[in-house]
Amino acid sequence: MAKTPRKTPPPVKVISLGEGADNVFEGAWPNRSLKAITRPELHVYSVKKPRARAIVCAGGGYVALVHDKEGVEVAQWLNGLGFEACVLVHRLPGASDGKGGVWPKDIALQDGLTALEHLAGDGDLPLVWVGLSSGGHMAGVMACQPHVQQPAALICAYGPLNANHKDYKYPPGKPDYPPAEKQAFYNDWPIGIAAAPHGVPKCPVFLAYALHDTSVPVDHALNFIRTGRDLSLDLDAHIFGLAPHGFALRDMDGTQDQWPKLAQAWLDRKLAKV
Repeated sequence: MAKTPRKTPPPVKVISLGEGADNVFEGAWPNRSLKAITRPELHVYSVKKPRARAIVCAGGGYVALVHDKEGVEVAQWLNGLGFEACVLVHRLPGASDGKGGVWPKDIALQDGLTALEHLAGDGDLPLVWVGLSSGGHMAGVMACQPHVQQPAALICAYGPLNANHKDYKYPPGKPDYPPAEKQAFYNDWPIGIAAAPHGVPKCPVFLAYALHDTSVPVDHALNFIRTGRDLSLDLDAHIFGLAPHGFALRDMDGTQDQWPKLAQAWLDRKLAKV
């Protein structure tokens, strides 16, 4: 992969999707994150004559957004593939709403739908959802929405898609995640479980996971693979034996260095059919 630039790459534009004060990053490029998210935004990274549009969801366990590593750097990679890439900044379930309360369990979903509404009238590009870590779960949730703008594809890397759900936990008996709103969102949206059809995307799906990941066990992917087999889904899954959790586009010392190339070739094939 290309080296991380020393200077922060500015988005072409930041689109505010709601009211609230400016979001303030913690840390410095290329390791900025967002924790106290005051309003939803789209950070748009454009290219000339894009062939498709991607909405990128960064991880952070729904308690933060790992904005640079799993958002901006992914957007830059997608730019190189000819995509307009929009990094979604969404609010976090159970986090302070700044008014003495907390955001509800579905606040990230609400913000994702607002982003879709905003983009629906902005050209007719094929849409791809891309998410890493908890952003993979978020991207999976959004790919299942009955919106007029249906996705052409979903890419999820090491996302906690379903084994955080109360009925499918792995390892069995693990405690619920705080805050309660975060766990409730996982319970509402297990992705890739045949018994929960509202959470089974209808678009082609690409998965990239680490075999020995203890933060997001490979069981999340295995559950989806079984559903893919049973429901005859269009699903590609890649599991890398020595990859660490959070490999993204940085930790490439292993066969996981092939995942961006595999995803690129897969996208080329899927978009050729759109």
